[in-house]
Parts: sequence; structure tokens; C-alpha cells
Amino acid sequence: MAVSSVTSASTDLAAKTSAAPGDASDRFLKLLVAQMQNQDPLNPMDNAQVTSQMAQINTVTGIEKLNSSVAGLSTQFMQMQALQGASLVGRDVIVPGSQLDIVDGVGQGGFELTSPADAVKVEILSPSGQVVETLKLGAQSAGVHSFDWAAGSATNDSGLRFKVTSTLGGTTTTATALMRDRVDAVSTSGTGFSLELARSGSVEYSAVKAFN
Repeated sequence: MAVSSVTSASTDLAAKTSAAPGDASDRFLKLLVAQMQNQDPLNPMDNAQVTSQMAQINTVTGIEKLNSSVAGLSTQFMQMQALQGASLVGRDVIVPGSQLDIVDGVGQGGFELTSPADAVKVEILSPSGQVVETLKLGAQSAGVHSFDWAAGSATNDSGLRFKVTSTLGGTTTTATALMRDRVDAVSTSGTGFSLELARSGSVEYSAVKAFN
């Protein structure tokens, strides 16, 4: 019967409107009118059926508008992030890493503790991994900390690194080495933006612990 074929067509269209959002509503309404014109006079559509058909297109259209709005907001958010990131170029940031930052004979580094420690040790390492000097920093609270080391004639080109270990009651706790680096550029992607650092390369913005 013509009624069943038109009903099937309208159902198929409702399921596919997302593929053609621009004219989906018009096509759906045209098919609904055709369905009503070809309905069985002895068994016409009632108000509930018409309302159900209209609700389908309203729901699909609403979802399309919502998706469009979300996409627009996402684009604006990315643009705001890019502007914010551009202002960071040339600035120093603190990020996870173990390279010493040596300025005027003083080597600087940092670390983050996830829990308090009653003993923290920093080992200064040569490029080959040999221990150059050991710093015992004693008890430290949870959070971000920094340290200085008399580097003598060493420079950033010396390739010195450091290793941080922490314990509490004789049990090793989590300590993350942190280093200072300079932002050279900012790059964006579909999910956020990353920083191009002078020494560490590309890192996610979310990895930054502090700004200098």
C-alpha cells in the first residue's frame, strides 16, 4: 500500500537527516504531507501520529543545532587558547624534566612530591650518568620545590642532569624532577595546544607546573 511505503520513506529520512542538515527539515515535511495525502481514508492518521512524526524532525534539528553550537564554542575556545599561548613565547616555564639550568655558575632544578618525605636526595649526574655530587635536602612537604647547586665552570652545554629520590619512613615515595625551559613557539591542534620549548621540545600546555 502507498501508505506503508511513504511511512517507510519518512522513517528512513528521519534516520539520515544528519547527513544533510541543510534541507533535512524541508524534505521531512514534504514526505509527511505526502503521507497524509495518501493515507487510508478508513484509517487516517490521528493527532498522536502526526505529533510523533513532527517530534522526530524537531529532535533531529535540535541535535544538529546543538552540535553546531558546540563546534562553534570549541573553535572559539581554541582561538582563545592560541592567543593565550602566543603571550607565553619568550617566557620561562617549569615543566617535568631533569636538565639542570645553569646561570652564572649556579645550577638550578626542582621537583614535585605527591606526599611529604622525611628525606629528599638530589644527585647531579654527568652526561654519562656518573654522580658528580649529592645534595641532601632533608624533610620536605608535598608540593613543588627548587634547589640550587654550585656548578663552578659548568654551563648548560655541559649536559648535566639530576635525579631526585624521596623516602618516608624508609619507603620510597614519588618525586618528579622539574626543570626550567624557555617557550620558543606555540602550536595548536584539535584537542588543545602545545608549547615548543628550547631544550625539551614539544610539551602539552597541561604539563606546565609554573611560569617565570
